[in-house]
Amino acid sequence: MDTGEGTPPRRLRTLPSRLTNQAALTANRIVDKALAQAGVRRYHYALLATLEEYGPASQAALGRRTGIDRSDMVATVNELADRRLLERTPDPEDRRRNIITITAAGRGQLSHLDRLIATAQDEFLAPLPAADRRNLIDLLIRVIDHHGDKHG
Repeated sequence: MDTGEGTPPRRLRTLPSRLTNQAALTANRIVDKALAQAGVRRYHYALLATLEEYGPASQAALGRRTGIDRSDMVATVNELADRRLLERTPDPEDRRRNIITITAAGRGQLSHLDRLIATAQDEFLAPLPAADRRNLIDLLIRVIDHHGDKHG
């Protein structure tokens, strides 16, 4: 019988749901550390990436696309607007809401963040060769798509 206090039982070591969660915790820690170098968080990156790819949108639409909660979205938009990485303008169709647009500075920051994220991904997936990395990504996308969670 193994008396190693740091080793979980075999039935836990082979549960895909537990393994995925442990991997996610590790990945999040590595990504958070990388983004902290630029003084940003994952929500900042998600919002800038979404605006860059899909263009201007309301806060509500950005929340649906990114999975960021409404109250967190307001804070994230405020933080990025204060840094002039995005701008808010009144929606011409409904003056009660704002349209959020990434700025040139935001695009520059996003390019820098993309490099930090790429380095973090390499650190996270360090034990895997390129083919295994691609396979892992494909498998994770299939599981997530099957369960209907499109929010990365």
